[in-house]
Amino acid sequence: MSNQATAVEPPAAVIDERMAEVSLLTKLLRRPELGALLAAAMIGLFFALTTDEFGTLDGAANWTDVASTIGIPAVAVALLMIGGEFDLSAGVMTGTAGLFMGVMATEVGMNMWLAIMLTLVAAAGVGFINGYMVVRTKLPSFIVTLATFFVLQGVNLAVTKEITGTVRVSGLSTVDGFESAKSIFGDSFSTYGFRLSVLWWVGFTILATWVLARTRVGNWIFGVGGDPVAARNVGVPVARVKIGLFMTTALAAALTGIMIALRLGSTQASQGVGEEFQYIIAAVVGGCLLTGGFGSAIGAAVGALIIGMAFIGISFSGWDTDWRLLFLGVILLMAVLINNFVRRSAEGARK
Repeated sequence: MSNQATAVEPPAAVIDERMAEVSLLTKLLRRPELGALLAAAMIGLFFALTTDEFGTLDGAANWTDVASTIGIPAVAVALLMIGGEFDLSAGVMTGTAGLFMGVMATEVGMNMWLAIMLTLVAAAGVGFINGYMVVRTKLPSFIVTLATFFVLQGVNLAVTKEITGTVRVSGLSTVDGFESAKSIFGDSFSTYGFRLSVLWWVGFTILATWVLARTRVGNWIFGVGGDPVAARNVGVPVARVKIGLFMTTALAAALTGIMIALRLGSTQASQGVGEEFQYIIAAVVGGCLLTGGFGSAIGAAVGALIIGMAFIGISFSGWDTDWRLLFLGVILLMAVLINNFVRRSAEGARK
């Protein structure tokens, strides 16, 4: 019998792909907002070179104003989409909020600040109902919030007309607390006309980004959108997360409606109708997947910036404003194609 020991090969080292070194390009490809940033740079450069006003501070005040009123709800919609749901009532909620605040202030006689607080509470209630209905009935959020869209639109038209005799509420500037509220929500902070809504937009984007990247709630949102069953099995409160996301979306839309109403001193029933699609487009352009579980708040903010730059750039160029709708359709389709390509490239780079 041979006394020579049999050589045994050492086990192969197991490498965790999360610890593996990746190139800078791969890291960039993994960022959901990459495509939106490139598109924003190209669109901004195009209009800056083809128009005189776009690249000035006055021009920037115009397109950031449009972007901010789209961007605040779009960031909330992005969080909701990452969580795997949609809200088609977010647009009309901006009008509902402005009308509710206006009626409370002008018809009931409330101080403006109290009217604002009640408006936010009411908006949170609508968001809670949306989320609760989706969670309890298991119906698609598309159907539930579409129903809410029609309910709110009907209330905006019928109830406002019943109370005021018209489909608008005016005279907000005569209400106690209007000036102080406007100085926080609806005023400008620069001689060039930059609106305070821009600061709210930036602040909301930073907060949402921090929540997604640095908190347990952010992990829950991604988990709920990626695989709700698996998330529930590891202890994630799926129902509470979804309801909270719907409430956040409603509150963001209501805040936008309050800002617009205070800025104009009036509001009307048609305010916000159809803008829910702009919020969704901004989120998709920013890298959010329609299937949930992937996206970023920064991407949604950049998507809103693209829409704002395009809308004002088209106006500065003297083009027919009907081209805006064509632009929205084109960038939506391109965003989906580019985001799918970028994601496949990033997944391939991991292997």
